[in-house]
Amino acid sequence: MARMCGIVGYVGSQSALNVVVEGLARLEYRGYDSAGTAVAFDGKLSVTKRAGKLVNLRDALAGTQPPGGADDEAHGAHSGIGHTRWATHGPPNDRNAHPHVDCTGAVAVVHNGIIENFAALRLELERRGHELSSDTDTEAVAHLLEEEVAKGAGLADAMRKVCVRLEGAFTLVAIYSGEPDLVVGARRNSPLVVGVGDGENFLASDVAAFIAHTRDAIELGQDQIVELRPGGVTVTGFDGTPAEVKDYHVDWDVSAAEKGGHDYFMLKEIAEQPSAVADTLLGRIGADGRLSLDEMRLTDDELRDIDKIIIVACGTAYHAGMIAKYAIEHWTQLPCEIELASEFRYRDPILTRSTLVIAISQSGETMDTLMAVRHAREQRASVLGICNVNGSTIPRECDGVLYTHAGPEIAVASTKAFLTQLIAVYLIALYLAQVRGTKWGDEVFAMIQLLGTMPQKVEQVLETIEPVRELARSLAGERCVLFLGRHVGFPVALEGALKLKELAYMHAEGFAAGELKHGPIALIEEGLPVVVIVPSRARPILHDKIVSNIQEIRARGARTIVIAEDGDEAVAPYADTLIRVPAVPTLLQPLVATVPLQVFACELATAKGHDVDQPRNLAKSVTVE
Repeated sequence: MARMCGIVGYVGSQSALNVVVEGLARLEYRGYDSAGTAVAFDGKLSVTKRAGKLVNLRDALAGTQPPGGADDEAHGAHSGIGHTRWATHGPPNDRNAHPHVDCTGAVAVVHNGIIENFAALRLELERRGHELSSDTDTEAVAHLLEEEVAKGAGLADAMRKVCVRLEGAFTLVAIYSGEPDLVVGARRNSPLVVGVGDGENFLASDVAAFIAHTRDAIELGQDQIVELRPGGVTVTGFDGTPAEVKDYHVDWDVSAAEKGGHDYFMLKEIAEQPSAVADTLLGRIGADGRLSLDEMRLTDDELRDIDKIIIVACGTAYHAGMIAKYAIEHWTQLPCEIELASEFRYRDPILTRSTLVIAISQSGETMDTLMAVRHAREQRASVLGICNVNGSTIPRECDGVLYTHAGPEIAVASTKAFLTQLIAVYLIALYLAQVRGTKWGDEVFAMIQLLGTMPQKVEQVLETIEPVRELARSLAGERCVLFLGRHVGFPVALEGALKLKELAYMHAEGFAAGELKHGPIALIEEGLPVVVIVPSRARPILHDKIVSNIQEIRARGARTIVIAEDGDEAVAPYADTLIRVPAVPTLLQPLVATVPLQVFACELATAKGHDVDQPRNLAKSVTVE
């Protein structure tokens, strides 16, 4: 099965192989267990695929290419598809790599998602004499297409007939040697975007794949088929009826997808956080002085009727949601719950027409979160999305959306997406406070102005970050690091621990500092590194308690690494290492306190020799449950 995979399709005047491989390089963050290509030329297909990272595929293709490449038919083909895979079922080997072909070798398919009824379909095919050579669900689709084409259907009609038989979430892209100027794609609950060029067109899981060629794109809806030809794009439903499409323009260019001189995309994205935060704040105050969001399809009256908020998210976005709870309850006086999206619909949550569900997802395609959104809609709750990707599924299925405008995030471990999600949840909390009258207009405006200073505060952290790098390198031999925090510092501790797990493959845990005496303090031993996020002195009851916690763990031998605001001298006697961040209001402290933890994890992982951008067993977009 292929879950969080990258797909590219191309038809036009350029070398399809070159365009496809270039696109796969920009999508390798979506999966790097194997990669493959298929191109159509001279009435046949040329398929090349290899286990491992994309470099293995490049080497295989280079081995077939004569000097200059122009004389090689495969490299002169003008239509093709490609795939980079993140394996779940079936080992990541050459046999299971995509594309998959039919018995005749005339049809090739790449796939992202799960065909849930593939076992039954495979059995049918084998009974009819088909020989399937892989362990994947995808190969069944190639053989089903083969049967339809053999009956006289064109590739697009064949895809329509096959798709109505499939159960599950999938993106499929196929080519057929009999129609060399056509690439066909299909989408159900899995990302697929169209890039529209001049005499050429593109398909991909993410616009990053074709951004070097065009910034004009088309959103694909649910259960739609797209036909790409050099001269145009046709979109229909699975039933063949013409579909309305929405064009949009990508607001970032190819340079945004390059490393910009950094060793890793993650380092580049950490460095981009001041500008990303500024972009998320841009244009939020209207001519009337009131806060406005991107696409709000809920009326003020509907928002005033809200009596409860539930936030659903996964991973890093879940930690942003935990911080949102503090801000929403403080500014709006509404009860707010935070739920793991993967657990949400399985516990029979209590939802009514007066419930507002806020879904947070960087990609807008996180399947657990999407399923939570759909469950909430089925229960007639209102749903508001926070997302970074224009045209993705979650925003389209919500009653409103706030885009974070962070630009592409290529590294698997999320950094700038997290900070911009925090800005987004602050904006939503203030918007609700404005609509519901729990904050005066000038209070909301003053807080927006304060948020406007955050890019500079984040920049200050980055300018003084070198000691954090040195600290990380010194801890490369440690086996465990603990993180402690109170109030909004607790989710920051969880995020710091998650980053260390993701990147350095170390045991790392985040705890609410007040819980130490209820069990976790048993973990403290001589020399154990413990990172403590100290609240602002503006909340003295929180501040004083965590100073006591630092004393408790230090007395038991812990090596204390303390993140505290400038001017806080009360913690200095108890810190083995003191990391300073700018003083900001308590609710906003995660914006500055998280950044040292991102750099800490990245540098420690680098010292261990790990691939920071592509940590083992992980992929960027989790597009199935």
